[in-house]
Amino acid sequence: MTKEFDLGRLLAERGAERYELHARHLNHQLPRMLHTIGFDKVYERAEGAYFWDADGNDYLDMLAGFGVMGLGRHHPVVRKALHDVLDASLADLTRFDCQPLPGLLAERLLGHSPHLDRVFFGNSGTEAVETALKFARYATGKPRVLYCAHAFHGLTTGSLSVNGESGFRDGFAPLLPDTAVPLGDLDALRAELHHGDVAALIVEPVQGKGVHAAPPGYLRGAQELLHRHKALLIADEVQTGLGRTGDFYAYQHEEGVEPDLVCVAKALSGGYVPVGATLGKDWIFKKVYSSMDRVLVHSASFGSNAQAMAAGLAVLAVMEDEEVVENARVTGELLKTRLAALVDRYELLSEVRGRGLMVGIEFGRPKSLKLRGRWSMLQAARKGLFAQMVVVPLLQKHRILTQVSGDHLEVIKLIPPLTVGEREVDRFVEAFTAVMDEAHSGGGLMWDFGKTLVKQAVGNR
Repeated sequence: MTKEFDLGRLLAERGAERYELHARHLNHQLPRMLHTIGFDKVYERAEGAYFWDADGNDYLDMLAGFGVMGLGRHHPVVRKALHDVLDASLADLTRFDCQPLPGLLAERLLGHSPHLDRVFFGNSGTEAVETALKFARYATGKPRVLYCAHAFHGLTTGSLSVNGESGFRDGFAPLLPDTAVPLGDLDALRAELHHGDVAALIVEPVQGKGVHAAPPGYLRGAQELLHRHKALLIADEVQTGLGRTGDFYAYQHEEGVEPDLVCVAKALSGGYVPVGATLGKDWIFKKVYSSMDRVLVHSASFGSNAQAMAAGLAVLAVMEDEEVVENARVTGELLKTRLAALVDRYELLSEVRGRGLMVGIEFGRPKSLKLRGRWSMLQAARKGLFAQMVVVPLLQKHRILTQVSGDHLEVIKLIPPLTVGEREVDRFVEAFTAVMDEAHSGGGLMWDFGKTLVKQAVGNR
C-alpha cells in the first residue's frame, strides 16, 4: 500500500531548510547571491500583488515573477479553473485524439490576433521562440535569423543563438549562424537581407533588457523589407504580450504591423502551469505540417495539456471581464508620469521610459562633485551597482520587490501584476522618493552597502 503523502506536513517539517537545500542540491550561487544582497527572505504566502512573511509583514511585488504573474498570485478564477479541470478527470495527453481545450484556447488567442490563423502550444517562452525559429527556417527555406542587439529570447540553444547579450552566450558555442542588428536600424537590416539567406527577424517590440521600445515606424519598415526579401517578421511577445504594454500585444502600438509569427507565454499561465504558444499564418503551418508523414515533425510531450489550457482560458476570461489591458494602460501611464516628474529633482535619475506596466528607471552620472566621486567608485568596480543599491533598500526598508533590468545596466525594470492600481503606484513612488533622498544625501547605510557591493564585485574578478 502506498504510504500517505502529506505535502503540508512535509513543508512544515522541512520548509525552514529552503536555502540550505538549494545550496546543496540546486544552483548553489542563487542562495549565495540572495544572502549577499539581503534578499534571503522567507515568504509564507502570496495573493494578488503582495507577499507576506511569517510576521505578517506585506511586500509589494513589482516584479511579477519576471512577468509570469500577470494577474497577480492565486487569482480565484484561475484557481477554480484548475480545480475544475483536475476534478473532471479528463483523458489528457493520449497523443492520439483531439481534446477540446487546446482548440478553445487557440480560438480565444486568435480572436485577439485576427491576422493569424493557427497556434502551436509548448511549455515555455523559450520553447515558443524555438518553434518560431524552426517554422521560419522551414517555411522560407533559408538558414539565418536576424535578431537585435541586447535582445533576450530565451536560453535554450536555438533561442540563445538569437540572444543579444554575450554574457549568456559565452562558453556555449557553437550556436546557430544568426546575426545581430541594432534595434531601430533599417539600413543594417536591409544590408543583411541583401545576402539572400535570411529567414526572419525576431524582435521584442519593447526589449526587456533596459526597457527600450522599437522606435516609431521601425516594425512597419522592417516588415516591409522582410516581405520584399521573402523573409518573416517574428514578434517575441513572451513578456510584452497579453496586456503588459497597454495593448493586448506590444506590436499593436504601431499601425499596420502584422507579424508572421508571434510568441507568447508567461502571463498566459496564470502563474500556475507552464505554457507557451506560437501563433502563425496558415501557410507557414501548412508548409511545416505538409503531409501525414510530418504530423509529429514538431511537437511537445506536455504541450496542450489540460491544466495549462484551462489556466490559459481562465486568464483570457479574466483579462476581458476585468478590463486588465485597459488597467495596464491607465495605471502604467500614472506610474510613468509620477516617476518622470522626479527626473528634474534628482541628479542621479536620468530617464523614465516604457509602455503600460513595463517601466524602466535609468540612473546616470551626477553633476555634483561629492556624488560624482561615489558614482565613479561604483562604475569602476562594476556597472550596475548603483541600480542594485536602489533595489536593496526598496526591499529592506520599504518591502517592495524590484529588479535590475540587466547585467551591467543602471536600470531598474518595473513589471508588476497588471492588476495593480493607484494604491500600489502611491506606495512605490513614495518609497522610491525616500530611497533617492537618501542616495542624494551622500551618506548613510545605502552608500555603506555600496562599498560592500564594490568589494564583492572586485573579489569576483
